[in-house]
This record gives sequence, structure tokens and C-alpha cells, in this order.
Amino acid sequence: MARTDERFRGAFNALLDYCGTLSLGDQLPAELPLAAHLDVSRTVVRAALDRLQGEGLIRWDGRDKTLLRHPVPADRLVIEAEPVSAEELERQFLDWVLRFDVPPGTPLNVTELARKFRVPAYGLQEFLASLSRFGLVRRRPKGGWELVGFTRDFAIELSDFRLTLELNAVSHLVALPADHAIWPSLAELEFEHHRLADDLDTRFHDFSPLDERFHTVIGSVVQNRFVDEFQKVIALVFHYHFQ
Repeated sequence: MARTDERFRGAFNALLDYCGTLSLGDQLPAELPLAAHLDVSRTVVRAALDRLQGEGLIRWDGRDKTLLRHPVPADRLVIEAEPVSAEELERQFLDWVLRFDVPPGTPLNVTELARKFRVPAYGLQEFLASLSRFGLVRRRPKGGWELVGFTRDFAIELSDFRLTLELNAVSHLVALPADHAIWPSLAELEFEHHRLADDLDTRFHDFSPLDERFHTVIGSVVQNRFVDEFQKVIALVFHYHFQ
């Protein structure tokens, strides 16, 4: 797929997502604000608006762009790109929170983040919903999502829970034979920790993913789906929220 066609398809799908936030009869913004919102040229915006009109979603008359119906899944255009896995989306989201120091209460713009992480908006919605059950994000009263703050008690309770999980994991770890594959992995992690310590002033952001790898390796000796699931909330609270 040509890059120009991919940008058009991405912009059109993002415009569908935007239309989904409006009420029937509402007016779409002018072309220039739309181009800035979608991060594309006005030419691409006009092409997307023309398709919206052709599909009966809007009535486009001069400057008036009136929403006639809400989009449905069949309206979306296929983008033939390598899909981002759930694990990669999680990594990108946590890295964004960390590196840009996103504070509690920050509104999460689904359209912009979906474009940033190169995932469909509905996929990002599902991802945020999966985080909401841990209290990491929540729906705003008037729609949309926001990053939620955590209390000190929340972090302490989670730390106590992780200690219980990892003491159990260590009891399995010490019983493993000397030729088990985990020992070279731990030796490599020890080396990387020492190397990071020597350059921590400029590479401190790299500690979070390295520490997460360490705890993941420790937990891997216990095959437990619930331990794997809680790695998400543990990583966000300890490494991304409480920087």
C-alpha cells in the first residue's frame, strides 16, 4: 500500500472516530482545524470529507458539514499494516507515561493516542478498558478516558502483594538445577544492572524496563496466569506512576 493511501485511510478512520463523538446534526470543524487534528494535509482532509459525504455520513455544503448518521464498523477502511500486539501496545503506552511524565488526571485523547501508537481507536479503547479494572485509568463523566492517580496506601498494598508472589517464586527458583536456562538470564540481567548503574545519570529512564524484566524472569518459574496479569498494574504503579 502506498504511503499516501495509508495516510488517507488512517485519516478517514480517525475522522470516523471523531464523528462518533458528535451528535446527529452537529457541524464538523473547518478543514484547517481538521487537518491539524488529524495531522494531515488539507488535500487529504477534503478527500476524507468527500468520502464521508459519498457514504451518507455527512452533508457537505460549502462551509457546512453536517453529521447525518453515526459511523458503523463497515465504514472503516482497511489499513494493510503489521498489527501492533497487545504486549507492544502496553509497552508503548507505559513508555509514553514514563518519558513524558504524564500526571494523574490527564485526559487521554483516544484519537491522538491511537494514531501515535498505530492501532485502531477501538483497539485502544479495549486496552484502556482492560487497565480500568485495576484502577489505572477511568472513564470521564462526560466521555473519554483519563489517567488516574494512586494513593500511597494503594502502592503499599500492591507492594505487599508482590512480595508474597515473589517469595513464592524464589522458593521455586532456588530448587532449580544448576544447568537451568534461568541462571544465564539472571547473570545477564545482573550485568545490565551494573552497566546501567555506571551511567544512571543519563539513562535513568532505562531502569524501569530493566527492573520489569528482572521481576518477570523471577516470576516466570511459576506458571500462573494471575501472576502474569498483575505484572501490568505492578509495572505501571512502581515504574511509571511513582517516578
